[in-house]
Amino acid sequence: MSRCLSILLLMGLLVPGTVLANEPVDPELSTLHSGYEYGRYAEVLERAGTRIDRGRLSDKDLAELHKLAALSAFNLDRMDDSARHFRALLRLDPDFNLDPFAVPPPTVSYLDTLRQQMSAELDLVRQERRLRVERERTETERRERERVVAEEQRRRLETLSKQVTVREVEKRNFLVNFVPFGAGQFQQGRTGLGTLLAATEGVLAVTSVISFFAYDSLFETRDVFVDDIRQPQPIKLSVRFIPTKSGPQARTWTWLKWGSAAGFYAVYAAGVTDALVHHQDQVTNTRIESLPDSSPSPSLASSARLHFFPTPGGAGAGFSLAF
Repeated sequence: MSRCLSILLLMGLLVPGTVLANEPVDPELSTLHSGYEYGRYAEVLERAGTRIDRGRLSDKDLAELHKLAALSAFNLDRMDDSARHFRALLRLDPDFNLDPFAVPPPTVSYLDTLRQQMSAELDLVRQERRLRVERERTETERRERERVVAEEQRRRLETLSKQVTVREVEKRNFLVNFVPFGAGQFQQGRTGLGTLLAATEGVLAVTSVISFFAYDSLFETRDVFVDDIRQPQPIKLSVRFIPTKSGPQARTWTWLKWGSAAGFYAVYAAGVTDALVHHQDQVTNTRIESLPDSSPSPSLASSARLHFFPTPGGAGAGFSLAF
């Protein structure tokens, strides 16, 4: 039995470097790790306890210190100290396990025994850890949502900062309102009504012209000879008339001619009245434009430019200065 314990203790002296394969970055932990490798268990146990008492350690470093202290105490046969540090280690990580290929079996069995004794407490610790992980995940998702919202707001503000308000001042001619075929409405940008007036007046004007020429085509010309006591020969006179048989056509074309003319002037008067009612000497149009993303090169010299652009019912001019 003593020979078996000696072999196990020898294994504990030969493999401690593998127990802590991932050496901590903290210089003091590195020193303790080296001391454990050289078998200075009492020193490691004391210094690890002192460092734990000072606090201000991350969970990873704290777990590493408790592991060093627990293994050192176990090798010194100080079971109370070993149990205390192993319990603290399990409270930090309930599922912590020692590597059976790097740690003697008695140490692994001792840790498993403590784990069984603390099973109820460790279940609570696991539940608390799950809740903490869930809270951290929820908090991370909340921060991510806030980051996305903030980024969206930043982009929106950046887009708004690149937008400029352009105002175009359009001056309208008063005399255009008296031009037929909806010219006043077109100048005011009311193309629908302007198109209706133009089409109506155009149809009436064409009808009146056609009626005029159709009525005129009904006339016939004949030569008539009359006697004149003052002349030795009869006098020839040309007579222009509409035959009696063409009377109904003549009356129809006369009605169409004057009716379409009256309708034309009535629609014209209505259009002029409407244009005068809605007339404005000056109209300001406002629109929002986005500035180009690329900023001009500082090396470019200042430049001025005059440009023209069409507007509803007219034209506009603008002046831009770049510097």
